[in-house]
Amino acid sequence: MTADLSERQRRILWHRAQGLSGPQIARVEHIAVSTVDWHERVIRHVLEARNITHAVHLATAADMLGPRIDCGDRAAYLRHIRRKEPTDRACRAAHARHAVLQRAGLLTPQAA
Repeated sequence: MTADLSERQRRILWHRAQGLSGPQIARVEHIAVSTVDWHERVIRHVLEARNITHAVHLATAADMLGPRIDCGDRAAYLRHIRRKEPTDRACRAAHARHAVLQRAGLLTPQAA
């Protein structure tokens, strides 16, 4: 699946996963909003998604996007669980580190 998307399309999909709107993506990528829209149509077609949100979901499930900006700690892991989102590798690792420290008694009550 990832081979069918260009580098720019993967970046646009990643920006969407971070919560950016079309105009915001256009500013970050230094392209026109209509170009973002065109790339999103291609992304939806390639991933066979109903809309761009569905495309982000499919890409996340296929581990095409890499880590999210706000991921990599136990709080992000718990946020994923609460939102019923798939957890990524960095968040799972942070949660596992926390569990090891907790079992070893190395965490203060505030950090638990």
